[in-house]
Amino acid sequence: MTSLKVAILCGGYGTRIRDVADNIPKAMIPVGANPILWHIMKYYAHFNHNKFILCLGHKGESIRDFFLNYETNMCDITVTLGGEISYHEKISEAGWDVTLAKTGLHSMTGARVKCIEKYLNKDKNFMLTYGDGVGDINLDKLLKFHLAHGKILTVTGVRPPGRFGELNSDSKGLVTEFNEKPQAIAGLISGGFFVCRKELFDYLNNREDLVFEQEPMRQLVKDNQMMVYKHEGFWQPMDTYRDYTLLNNLYNKGNAPWMIW
Repeated sequence: MTSLKVAILCGGYGTRIRDVADNIPKAMIPVGANPILWHIMKYYAHFNHNKFILCLGHKGESIRDFFLNYETNMCDITVTLGGEISYHEKISEAGWDVTLAKTGLHSMTGARVKCIEKYLNKDKNFMLTYGDGVGDINLDKLLKFHLAHGKILTVTGVRPPGRFGELNSDSKGLVTEFNEKPQAIAGLISGGFFVCRKELFDYLNNREDLVFEQEPMRQLVKDNQMMVYKHEGFWQPMDTYRDYTLLNNLYNKGNAPWMIW
């Protein structure tokens, strides 16, 4: 299957989870020993998508530091003072290509995606997701579905905890309605794990308050350019302390469905 670049939105404040960690961005909050962002990237890399563009914002310097010092933190090392650092293991993530992109301290999701257009302008398709959610989505089948229908945007529809954007679609998967965070949820919601054609950028601009899940996605629906890939398996965001506890309990029990690497 084709290897695509993966853009990850990891610049949010995480206001509902500040009781876990207020000094790091939500994407860096750990599940087990490593940030949830790392788990997401490991999942994509398992399907051979290992070129990442991280959309940084709030406390993005901690994400930069994590990757700039990645091998030093992950491996046993010997430091020769005044000389070299020797690494005693080879990391399995060797070969990952990670672009750390400043996308604004206060920018909303649509503006953040627009900011990274220059890193994707030669790519016909790319993947896009959030830096705070994991699942056991079959990314090969997701990409195959996207390439087959030829529309601009594919969103993974999941059956959720609640509080996210509701999707309605026809029998072929064409999205006919999208409601951001409705009061009552009857069916599928947006779980992220998007696949996008480059034409998505025509629906975006650099306006700081542009929310990807509002104007752009609604316009894509109006233009019949948004399809839903229906996922009935595991999906879980880390949006609250309760979510944080759930994910860490799954990890600690060795029952984390997303850990397939």
